[in-house]
Amino acid sequence: MPEPEADGADLGLAAQYEAYPYPERDPRDEARRLVVGSPSHLREIDHWVFGAARPADRPLRVLVAGCGTGDAAIMLATQMQRAGRPGHLICIDRSERALGIARARAAARGLDNVTFQRRSLLELPAPDLAQFDYIDCCGVLHHLPDPPAALRALERSLAPGGGIGLMVYAPHGRTGVYMLQDALALLAPAGEPPPVRLDTARRVMRHLPATAWLRANANFADHLTGGDAGLYDLLLNPRDAAYGIADVLALLDGAGLEAAALMEPSRYDPDLLLPDPRLRAAAAGLAPVQQAALAESLAGNMNTHVVYAVRAGAVPPAPDPLAPDLVPLARELPASEILRQIGPDGTLAVSFGQLTVPVPLPPQARAILALIDGQRTVADIAEALAGRGIPRARFETVWPETYRALSRANRVLARTVES
Repeated sequence: MPEPEADGADLGLAAQYEAYPYPERDPRDEARRLVVGSPSHLREIDHWVFGAARPADRPLRVLVAGCGTGDAAIMLATQMQRAGRPGHLICIDRSERALGIARARAAARGLDNVTFQRRSLLELPAPDLAQFDYIDCCGVLHHLPDPPAALRALERSLAPGGGIGLMVYAPHGRTGVYMLQDALALLAPAGEPPPVRLDTARRVMRHLPATAWLRANANFADHLTGGDAGLYDLLLNPRDAAYGIADVLALLDGAGLEAAALMEPSRYDPDLLLPDPRLRAAAAGLAPVQQAALAESLAGNMNTHVVYAVRAGAVPPAPDPLAPDLVPLARELPASEILRQIGPDGTLAVSFGQLTVPVPLPPQARAILALIDGQRTVADIAEALAGRGIPRARFETVWPETYRALSRANRVLARTVES
């Protein structure tokens, strides 16, 4: 369908990302680091979108809708190439400068499984693009003139059985940002050229009062130290909407989608923030969306929501932790490092930004983690533990508890032998 006529804010957004492609990246850095995050980590997609059941030899067709300078695209294309996974990524963005940086990053890594195209996601669905098994839309919807319409377009671009990884801004963790945006709307009106607006923002930040709430917000070190692009994106973006988690779920529902997982699931568990038994009992009586909203309000530091979504009614069955052919694997940190982080009291310290919460684990979790290497199956681990004096019946009690805690913290995921 044709792209709708842009309004003033949308024209300003296009000018911003041509002047200051975001995030600021240097292709030379690809030789020393891979930027990793959520959504669109390959192991997360396998686990949360496909329920650890999609065969690894089945090609994965991916759309990155609004790829910017390429963080998600480079991460996923690199992970697929390293794992020998067949498939291809098509990455679209309106900014030619941003695409140029993303292309240079892909070239630096020798990636041949990714293509970049200058076009808008507002043109979707596009007949020449067909449909996709997985769509990444990270940090885009909250800048668009009509997010519900854009999300419906993404849903129509999704192949049967596919999923979408979304990130949108959240309000509480952005405390201080919108106050300064309001100030800069007066000092640096949107009609001024981007370099002039940026100079004003720099001057404001040099003399920011000690009482400004942004000074107390530790969520934005990457923006405030991320060069011109980071500062402009944080404080001068012409359209910037934030969504509470209930609003996010309603947005999905309006597009015929539902959440397969919130990232990380335990982040939205109020029990981890309410040690008082009476308060836990009160929270247990709430609907799931209310529990998630309660956790968001209590934590106060969520500045984004990351969601894996599928079509309504199509959430895959959760992997069975006792399936003999299931292979537990650490998402990113080695299982040995997770093991090291378990305290003397048997709890794992899990950090969500500046918030650290203790996640209780059963005593045998240490022995289990020591055997998780991404190759051993559940049957292999049970057999090895039996040889060390932990009976199978005990394993079948403590492993599901361990797996649930670690997967909800997004630390240990799963795949099947076939995948």
